[in-house]
Amino acid sequence: MAQSVGIKDIAREAGVSVGTVSNVINRPDTVSADTRERVQSVIDRLGYVRSESARQLRAGHSRIMGLLVLDMGNPFFVDIARGAERVARDAGLGVMVCNSAQNPAEEAEYLSLFAEQRVRGVLVTPADMTGRTIETLRRYRTPFVLVDRVAEDATECSVSVDDVAGGALAMRHLIEMGHRSVAYVCGPPGLQQITDRRAGALKALAEAGLPADVLRALPTDRLDVAAGRDAGARLLGLTERPTAVFCANDLLALGVLQALYAADVRVPEDVAIVGYDDIEFAAAAAVPLTSVRQPAVTVGELAARLLLEETAEGAAEEHEHRQVVLQPELVVRTSSLRPR
Repeated sequence: MAQSVGIKDIAREAGVSVGTVSNVINRPDTVSADTRERVQSVIDRLGYVRSESARQLRAGHSRIMGLLVLDMGNPFFVDIARGAERVARDAGLGVMVCNSAQNPAEEAEYLSLFAEQRVRGVLVTPADMTGRTIETLRRYRTPFVLVDRVAEDATECSVSVDDVAGGALAMRHLIEMGHRSVAYVCGPPGLQQITDRRAGALKALAEAGLPADVLRALPTDRLDVAAGRDAGARLLGLTERPTAVFCANDLLALGVLQALYAADVRVPEDVAIVGYDDIEFAAAAAVPLTSVRQPAVTVGELAARLLLEETAEGAAEEHEHRQVVLQPELVVRTSSLRPR
């Protein structure tokens, strides 16, 4: 069987030293073409598979990069994973993707697993706002990069999008469309992204000379379509219904749109909607959704590159931690345009 074949078996069968076989596997450019071809032929015939666990023990870390996100059901995080995987693959690494489901306890378990598996490093969007779970990575000295979150100091790298600017973009657009009563469907209030987007919306109101109570919060316990439908139902039950809704992500916005559509409330004629993230489904909605676009694939790519820089051989002392903040973009579609 393949697992019983070792490097010594390959060397004996090919008539070369163990060192030569090792070079063929790990540094093929150092071996002549004839020898490399002969050894590779034996490897293929005997079905040798390199032991990753043995290599990991020698190197001190694996060829796996960990990625822990808040919700793999959200296409935004799928795009982040795509970007990270693209960079990791080019570097000869794989990506282990885990989903905390916005649960700090599950986050702690996955981060411990990453550390125990000696992954190359971890890309993480924290669910625990206290930062306690991240201490696991520091304790095990596992390199990490914060994703979709700004590092609070210069001791770690982060890649994020300016959510304050994004919230301001959404609210300025609604103000320009004439709205003076806006609901903010905001998801769990403990997430920094949710807080920052609200701060940006309030900033835009202040700039326009409008009172903060123009914006009314409709919190939800999740950031998915079902939570958006629930928020939409509550919106319909308000005595004084807002003329516009700003949602903390597109999944919430799609849920609100479904609830309004089912109640024969017209969008945007009766209620305008703006989402956040600009996922693929936003443009394909029954009423194409205006959204604040985040460059999610780029976020994943940059985060993976920062991690590779930090974990490169000999880079520990020279690596400079960076906090990269990208800018969002408003994509205007039918759901928020003033009816003619």
